[in-house]
Amino acid sequence: MIELILEDRCAACNKCVEVCPTNVLEIVPDGIPRIAHQGDCETCFMCELYCPHDAIYVGPDCEKPEPVDAQAILASGLLGEFRRNHGWDEWAGDPRYTNEHWQMENVFLRARGAPKPAGA
Repeated sequence: MIELILEDRCAACNKCVEVCPTNVLEIVPDGIPRIAHQGDCETCFMCELYCPHDAIYVGPDCEKPEPVDAQAILASGLLGEFRRNHGWDEWAGDPRYTNEHWQMENVFLRARGAPKPAGA
């Protein structure tokens, strides 16, 4: 589940808001995006994958939020790991990291436009 947006890394490009299939994030005028609906996060990691500034941390638990310490996350080396392991951006030409996640982009974009099931 999305846990953290690091203000000093975020450039407010709002790519994370655009790609989130469940509209968890909200644009804040003249500020960084806000985690508005954390409980709706599906832990798809799309926000983390599309963040070119490595400002987002998504925790592995998709059932409930887990409190995290921003400094511990910074020190962990986890920021940017998802993009690197999928061969995005600066790792695109590195043969150690092959991009397989691109295949999911259209699936998530279609999911954003799909009607919600009854009772959701």
